[in-house]
Order: sequence, then structure tokens, then C-alpha cells
Amino acid sequence: MADDESTSTVLVAGSANLLIAIAKLVVGVASGSSAMLSEAAHSLGDTMNQVFLMAALRRSRKAPDEQHPFGYGMERYFWSLLAAVGIFVLGAGFSAYQGIEALTTPGEQGDTTWAFVVLGLSFVFEGTSFLKALVQLRGDSGSSGMADHLRHDADPALRAVVWEDGAALVGLLLAASGLALDTINGGRTWDGVASLAIAGLLVGVAYGLGKQNQQFLIGKAAAPDLREGIAEAIRDTPGVDSVLELLTMRLSPDQVLVAARVDLNDDLTPEQIEEAADEIDDLVREQFPDVRHVFLDPTPDRSDRTARR
Repeated sequence: MADDESTSTVLVAGSANLLIAIAKLVVGVASGSSAMLSEAAHSLGDTMNQVFLMAALRRSRKAPDEQHPFGYGMERYFWSLLAAVGIFVLGAGFSAYQGIEALTTPGEQGDTTWAFVVLGLSFVFEGTSFLKALVQLRGDSGSSGMADHLRHDADPALRAVVWEDGAALVGLLLAASGLALDTINGGRTWDGVASLAIAGLLVGVAYGLGKQNQQFLIGKAAAPDLREGIAEAIRDTPGVDSVLELLTMRLSPDQVLVAARVDLNDDLTPEQIEEAADEIDDLVREQFPDVRHVFLDPTPDRSDRTARR
């Protein structure tokens, strides 16, 4: 269900961005507005990114095999990282070029009436896509909070749509402001400034998205509240004295690997140790559905024994 909702969110965002990109490009060429052309490149980049995100959703569903025993969930973070690079290359670079050209080449704007119409319609379409992404984010976050879930556990496709659509709405306001100021004052100065501001905005989004996906690709731990919940569940299991070390790694938006060194009661027999390990495994998986792999290492707490001596 979560995958289906993410696919729907990406499709809505991609369709909206493609239509908006075409409209912005036509009006940008007709009016000579650098900010509109920058926004056209922005929307085109976002459209290409949705293609990457669809590839991420499709490829991550492949079943585990001998070469990838933990599955292909990391594909989502890889393709989302490429999407972040796409924002920088296609959007930020072109926007910066348009801004510099507008500032270094004096001239007058053409008729901007249709530019404002397209910007207004774009705001409606982008806002609709953004609201759909927020609705999914709110449903996925549960009690952890939307901001915390977006930072730690959100589906990378959903995270990318939230970031991109949010940046798109800000970019539209920047483009409209530049056009309005130049319409009042004449010239293309503010149009160029708006283009450079859009370029800076896209660089920031690309860096933020890229940094988050990089963290998951190199093995980011699960969210702090999930780690604490797992540790508490293990500690509360009969026969467990303490949790000496708990390591987690998020393999995909809905898969977490857990490895724990556990100090078991000294009086347990080998059979009881096996039973305790099985009970911990079952308990953790039952309480935390995202946990797919649990590896336990029964280890005596040597520091405690040394202190008693």
C-alpha cells in the first residue's frame, strides 16, 4: 500500500511538472523572461527526476537473491541521489546562466501577461501535488511527527517530491516577484536576480536531498525512537540482563536490520538461551514491523563481572 501511494504521488508530480514545463517554456520564449525560462528548466528537471524516482520504486521491489540477500531496497536511495544531481545540473546551472545573461545584457521585457497567468496556474498545480505529498507524509509519519519522519524514515521518493514541490512553489514566487518589479520599473534587472535566486534555491535543494540519500547509502541507523523502542523490548524479555550494544541500519523505507549484543542471565541453560533468542526475535519483529532481520550475539557483561570481583 505504501509503495502504491508513493507511485501515485510521483505520477501526479511528474504529470504536473511536464505540463507546467511546457507552458513555462512557451511563455518564457514569448516574453523573453529569464526567470520564466529558469522555471521551465526547473520544471523540466523535476519531470526528469520523477522518471528516476519511478525507476527507484520499480527496481527496489525485486526479491532478495544470492548476490543481494538483503534485497534491493537501497535502489531507492541511489536513484533518488541521481534525482538530486539532476536538479543541480538541469535546473540550477541553466537558471544561473539565464540570470547572468539577463544582468549583463540590458533590454526590456516583452508582454508578461501570459507569464503571470502561467505562474498562477503553475502554483495551483504544484500546490496540489505538494498537498498530496503532505497528506501521504502525514499518514506515514504516525506519532513520530511529519518533520522527524521526513528527516529519518520517509520513502526517498516521497521525500524528493516534498522537497521539489516545496522548492517549486518558492521558485514560482521568486519568478513572479522578479517579473512584477521589472514590469513596474522597466528593464530586466530583477528578472535576472530572480533567476539567480532560483539557481541558489535549486542548489540548496539538490544538496539537501543528496546529503540525506548519501547518509542512507553509507548505512544510516534507524530513527532514535525506533532504536530505543527495540532496545527496551529486548531488555524486557525474560532472561535478558542488559543490552550491551544495539546496531541498526535502514535497508529501505520499510526494512530495518538489527544486530544486538545481549547479556543473558548466567543461570540459563544452552536450550534456554536458544529459546530466549527466538523469543527476542519474534517479539522485536511483532512490535516493529519494519524490522526484517535480527541478529543476536549473547555476550557476557565482562565489565559488570570485573566490578563484582
